[in-house]
This record gives sequence, C-alpha cells and structure tokens, in this order.
Amino acid sequence: MQTGQPSITALGAAILRAVHQSVDSGRIFTDPFARIILGADADTHINAASADLAQTPMRIFIAARSRIAEDALKIAVGRGVRQVVILGAGLDTFSLRNPHAQLGLRVFEVDHPATQAWKRVRLQETNVAIPPTLTFTPVDFTCQDIGQELASAGFRADQPAFFCWLGVVPYLHREAITSILGFVAGLPCSEIVFDYSEPLANYTPERRTNVAALAARTAGIGEPWLSYFDPAELAQELRERGFDELEDLGSADIATRYLGIPKADGAPEAGPHVMRARRTT
Repeated sequence: MQTGQPSITALGAAILRAVHQSVDSGRIFTDPFARIILGADADTHINAASADLAQTPMRIFIAARSRIAEDALKIAVGRGVRQVVILGAGLDTFSLRNPHAQLGLRVFEVDHPATQAWKRVRLQETNVAIPPTLTFTPVDFTCQDIGQELASAGFRADQPAFFCWLGVVPYLHREAITSILGFVAGLPCSEIVFDYSEPLANYTPERRTNVAALAARTAGIGEPWLSYFDPAELAQELRERGFDELEDLGSADIATRYLGIPKADGAPEAGPHVMRARRTT
C-alpha cells in the first residue's frame, strides 16, 4: 500500500459497487454515492469493469454483502443501537448516506491511515461534505489496538454497537482477526457482519483452480489472502466467544435471496460467505 493511496482491492470494490448501479440498476443495493466517490476517473473505471463479464459474480457478491450488513444495521438501530463501526471502510459510502442520522447513529470509520487519507482527499475533490455524525479513526490492524483507538475517537464500549467488516478478513492474519472478534464479543449486545473465504480444499477441483488464480492475482498486487475459514469451525468459534445468534449466507443463499435463483439439490458448493454474528446479551 502506497502512502496517500487506497488499497487496490478497496478501489476495486468501490468500482464494482458503482458498476452495480449502472449495469444492474442497483437491483440488490442502491448507492447514489458509488459513482461520485470514484471522482473524475469514474467513467473509465466503470466502463472497463462493465466490459469484464468475469467480474459479474464478484460484483453481485459485493452488492449483496453491503445489503446484508445495512439491512441488519437497520434492525439493530430499531433495537436502540446508536453507534456503528465500519472496519476497513475503504471507499464505503454508508456514512454519507446514513439514513439513521436523525436518530443519533454515530459512524466510526476505521481504516488503514493511507486509505483513509486518500478517501478524505477524494471527498474534498468531489465536494462531498463530511457529515457531523462521521468520525474517522485511522488504525493499522496489524500493530494498533482497535479498542484504544476507538475509545480515543469517542466510541462508548459500555453501549451496544454494530460492526460492519466487509472485504477485509481474507487479507488479515488469524491473530488480527481473533483480536478484533474478541474485542467485539466483549461489548454488550454487540453484532458484526463480515465476509470470509473457505479453504481451497473445500472447493471442487474445477472451481479450486479459478479461486487459486484469483488469490494469486491479489497476491501479485501486494494484497494476498492470508486467512480462510471452514463454515462449521467458524460457527463453533463464534459461539464459544458468546455470539448466540448466527446467520451464514453462502453464494447459493445470496443467489436465492436476491436473484430468485432456486438452490440446487445436494450440498452447496464452497465459495465466499457473509456471516452475521450477534450477542443478544
């Protein structure tokens, strides 16, 4: 990651969110800021990504994971949650769209200092005002304590909170993931939504080759996949930490829920997942 620049994968996710608005008419997830935050190069990025049909499954997944997270957050706000932490925010635009701002929902954007600095410059360049409900919290997950940094930013650890952690887990070592899950689990009535990848061994040989090639491409740009989780083992780990309400959506679940595609008979194929974990006490 270069100083003053976003991670390449964060930029790529933002581009695919924007493509979803144009190619899919925001069918799964509507984001009026998706194109704006790409700035002057928006059309170039969108046209190139739109022409690459191989990116369609990833585009749908990225739209779906945002929809899943924000739907769950809406329910949490209805229960009284008034602080949301967006971990590894990248170029996410929820803080700019915050539909719960008048209810007092505070947004803490936590990200690597380089990506966050780039985003702040981009917002200035596109004349997008930083909402008063947003607090930027620069954190390097590999060497800083998230609890301490959030506390310094005004986060209340004695109050319920919702955490949105999308497009980050595969790029972290297990130690960093365990640390963050432990922190979230230690908060009262906490909830977190994150996506993860299954081990390559879980895939069929045909799909394993494609997934391995994708992993190699991200490694080639300096952002390798470092962690994988087996769904059953992850669910057990989360329950042991005190999360007693779990929802794990795989690719087939997402296709059924948002695209109306019936599930095939037999065991579902391995693929990316979106996990929602909540402590009810």
